[in-house]
Amino acid sequence: MTKGPIALRAADVPPRARATSYPADLAAKMAGREKRVLGDLFGLANFGVNLTRLAPGAASSLHHARAKQDEFVYILEGRPTLVVGTEARLLSPGDCAGFAAGGAPHHLVNRSDRDVVYLEVGDRTPGDSATYPEDDLVATADPAGGWRYTRKDGTPL
Repeated sequence: MTKGPIALRAADVPPRARATSYPADLAAKMAGREKRVLGDLFGLANFGVNLTRLAPGAASSLHHARAKQDEFVYILEGRPTLVVGTEARLLSPGDCAGFAAGGAPHHLVNRSDRDVVYLEVGDRTPGDSATYPEDDLVATADPAGGWRYTRKDGTPL
């Protein structure tokens, strides 16, 4: 078990150095997203926790669905639009949403003129994969916890 801090101020954690692991042709879609990886600092192995900020116009991720991992978001500041499948719903501080493994594709989009800040929590079930219905992309978790990307036809990136 990794020894880490007992407590810390989440906003003081530096943003993740690499903005996204998406391939270069899709990474630009993540402009304006800033993640502070919190769970790793405490040595958490079963789930991850991030404090995420979306500038106006930014998205939380590409529209995606996970095969094995559950995800949860809790809105702290701002009014993001939650897109699930083709349905969109405006969220406010105090709102939360959960996405069970195998469910509909989803993501948040900041369509407002102010920053959005939220907590995201996800489990780390081995062997996960993600599909991206709006993009030519498939992701498969590698044994080290990273993602391996291919095109939908299986072509490696």
